[in-house]
Amino acid sequence: MRIAIINETSAAARNADIVRALEGRGHELVNCGMKEPGATPELSYMHTSFLSALLLELGRVDYVVGGCGTGQGYLNAVLQYPGVVCGHLLSPLDAWLFSRINGGNCVSLALNQGYGWAGDVNLSLLFDQLFSGERGSGYPPHRAEPQRASRELLSRVSAATHLPFPGIMEALPDEVVGPALSYPGIARLVDADGVGDADLRRALEARLPR
Repeated sequence: MRIAIINETSAAARNADIVRALEGRGHELVNCGMKEPGATPELSYMHTSFLSALLLELGRVDYVVGGCGTGQGYLNAVLQYPGVVCGHLLSPLDAWLFSRINGGNCVSLALNQGYGWAGDVNLSLLFDQLFSGERGSGYPPHRAEPQRASRELLSRVSAATHLPFPGIMEALPDEVVGPALSYPGIARLVDADGVGDADLRRALEARLPR
């Protein structure tokens, strides 16, 4: 699985902890957010949520690990986009249940609030549970089928209540799109020339920095 790590500015100090906690699990890591406190340019959770949804929409990554100081801002922002199923994870049990019941493609971590002593250990234990077992397998077992049906219904609801992504690209304010797409390494990762959807490719090319 290809996993994007997309830190926003207030959680940049946790980037190395996230990378260490994810390494050695057999996944390809794409570390494309903020990596050091005080680095510029800065990405807020408004930028990282947009990038998360775009990379998932384009199929450039299979999963996104994001978050912010509390995890709440990023959670609310990324859920404004279609096709994103994000969980707010504070504990290994949260991760275990989210993976099996919701089978999502994105997680939001609280990377300042309550992080404290052994916060890096909690991250490692959390990822142990998030990436163990079959995503969407259900819990408890007798609830697996209704949970699967609910996931499919949620996907249909998401499609009905969001603009298609080309329309989103055209409508988003410059304050979100500009800093996100001009962030170092993002244009190459997005690879507009390789986008199969012609409408999305045109909308994306129109917003990429010249």
